[in-house]
Parts: sequence; structure tokens; C-alpha cells
Amino acid sequence: MSYNEIPGHEAGTHVGGILTTTAANEAAPELLRSEVDSRIMKIRPMATPVDQLGRRAATRAAGSMTVQYYAVDTRVSETSITSDVSAVTIDPDAESNAEVVLPVADNSAFEPTDTVIAVGSNMADGTAPVYYIIEREGNNKLRALTVHGHRNGQGLMESPALRGGTILKRMGRAAGELDVQTPQFEALPRKSTNYCQIFKAQIEQSTAMRASNKEVGFSFSDQEEIAVYDMRLGMEKSFLFGRKARLFDPLKKNEVFLTGGIWHQAGREVTYPSDKITTASWLEIMKTAFTGHGASARKILLAGSDLVEKLSLMDDSAQRVMLANDTVTHWGLDFHEMHSKFGTLLVILSEVMDQCGHSSDGLIIDPEYLTKYVHVPFNATVLDLRSSGQRNTDAVVMTEASCLVLRHPEAHVRVIPAKSR
Repeated sequence: MSYNEIPGHEAGTHVGGILTTTAANEAAPELLRSEVDSRIMKIRPMATPVDQLGRRAATRAAGSMTVQYYAVDTRVSETSITSDVSAVTIDPDAESNAEVVLPVADNSAFEPTDTVIAVGSNMADGTAPVYYIIEREGNNKLRALTVHGHRNGQGLMESPALRGGTILKRMGRAAGELDVQTPQFEALPRKSTNYCQIFKAQIEQSTAMRASNKEVGFSFSDQEEIAVYDMRLGMEKSFLFGRKARLFDPLKKNEVFLTGGIWHQAGREVTYPSDKITTASWLEIMKTAFTGHGASARKILLAGSDLVEKLSLMDDSAQRVMLANDTVTHWGLDFHEMHSKFGTLLVILSEVMDQCGHSSDGLIIDPEYLTKYVHVPFNATVLDLRSSGQRNTDAVVMTEASCLVLRHPEAHVRVIPAKSR
């Protein structure tokens, strides 16, 4: 039995000759990349929380600068009645329940065999009327059967009238005994695109400086650390507030891709009183963040300084209930926890929010649905400008082509003051 055939042993990749960076990348492409990422994340992570999260989030290789992904939303489960619906008399001796046509704003969320409940239209016994959908008529009507009713003033059984604006909520489907199939689920994930942006930073050092520096290559010297930090700050702003675009530079005669920020990708928005955050308004924010869309029980709030200040000035009773004194560390970042019965928010100050004019705003992110696409992993290339006759210096160019996407837009929420928009 050979060594590679020993049970439980997995043979590594053998590289003939000198082990170079190129050979290592070919044999184990994730090895050097993981090492570089881990070193990058140690450079002032609190200043660039989104970039930090992106390097810890699920990462996918992108085959081109254009990234196509599916933004998975939960299926819409409600619509509203657009005009009053009259009461329908129910004949207890009829073979079938009484029919009713429900005019709705949009019937695309419903299928035949669905059951729906009219929320808020309670009958005399305190229950809400339920209907069984027979078919959709056009785009704005549902043909349905009444399921139950109540006695009116004349002693007749009837399904109650519905007022315009009543909400219809989809419940479970009800199949017949002989049914084998059911209408297919039509709410497919929405296909979206984003562009990977090529981020670059360059530093140079003279030949004399190079000679005095015994570290070789990408060593994270002081100069390189400052350059990487500045590069990450720029990436942070683009990942948050960038606008997706594909441009043609008339001077350089080449195409330039700009990435779209996750601020614009978030599917929902909630407001708070601009003068003061009360316990009630903060609970409304928590309710919006954690309900209705299959959300995680723990999310991250990137907050501008004015929003952090307002959170700190909440009533003492509210702070005792919601704000933990301990600082917790996740993904290499320090957070303050805010608790509620809806879920837990990990709050972190984002100075980039201030720098981009969003000091009073916040962005609630579900880290489970944050994905980073990488077309060109972070790398450093040494340029010999002296040999090319340009300058008596050596240069290091750092490059990454990447973008961030929110795969479940409705799980992420923008938080803004009510009077600022």
C-alpha cells in the first residue's frame, strides 16, 4: 500500500522545483489569498466595517466584471380590496358555497386553491371571514368561495361585506381528494446585476529606501499599511453608497465599471422622529428589522454619529431594557448590543456614513445575506520603474476587483429621520 492510499490520508499537491508565489497560487489558490485577507483585516477594521464584513462573509469568485445574482425575496403574501364588496347571502341547502368576486390591487400573489383571510373585517363572533380562491380574473380580481358567515338581521346566513382598503392575507392551500398537482410557485427570485469595481492603490520608494528596507515584496511596511487603509476607506464608501455604472473613459480609451452600494440595494426603509428616539419609535425600528421576511435573529446596524448620539440619549428605562453594557466582538469588530423581543442589533459607529452625508442615518444588515463577489482577489504587484526608465523608484500596486450584494433585499433596512427626506 502506497502512502497516498493510507485510509484517511489526503495527498497534498507536490510542486516541482522552487516554491514560488505563482506556483503556490496554482497549487493552492486560496492559501495566499486567505493569508493576505487576514492581514488586511487587521488594519484599522473599525474604520471600515462593511469591507471587514465582506472579507468575512460568503465569498464567491466572479468570472467577469459583471456579476449576476438572484435577489431572493419571500413571496408576497397580501393585497388590498380596492372597492367595497357587498355582503353575500349563503344558502345552507346549496351544494356549493356562495361565490364572490373580490376586486384587489394585485392578484399575482394568489393562486387557485389558496385560502385567504380578510384581516380586520371581524364578524359578530369576532372572527375574520375566510375565502377559497377558485381562479384569478385578469390582474385585479379574485373569484372565490365564501367559507363561513353569520346571521344578519333577517336571520339569513351571509358572508359579511368588505370595505375598500381591507387587507387580504394568503393562508395555506387546500387541495381536493383527487388532486395530484397544485399551481406552481411563480414568485421566482429576481435576477439582479452588479459590477465589480477595480480598486487600486500605489506606493513608491526610492532605490536608497529600498536598499535600507530588508523586507521583500508585500510586507505591510508603514507606507503600505497607510496605503491599504486609504484604499479600504475608498472601498468602504463605494460598497455603501456607490452607484452601479458602466462608463467609457474618453482619454484612456477603455471601459470603467463602478459598483453599486448596498445602501441602494436594501429593500425596506423605516423612519424615526428626528428630534428624539423614543422607546416606541425604537421598538418600531426593531419590529421592522426583524419581522415579516424570514429574517435572522441577529443583525448589524451601521450608524452615523448623530444616530448613535440619539440612541445614547434614549430614556434610561429604555436603555436598561435594550442596551447592554458589554462590548461584543464579531468578525474582528467591536459592537454594542441592543436587545428586544424581536431580535438583537449589533450597533457600530460608521464614520463613512458621516463622511458621505448620512450622519443621522443607519443601515441594518443581515450578515447571513451579505455576499462578496471577487473577480480579482487582493494582490500586490511590484513595478520596477527604474528599469523602464521612468523614475529611480520601485512601486507596489495593490489591486482588487470586487463588489458586495444583498441576496435578500427585504432583510435589510435603511433607517432615516422622518423630517430629513
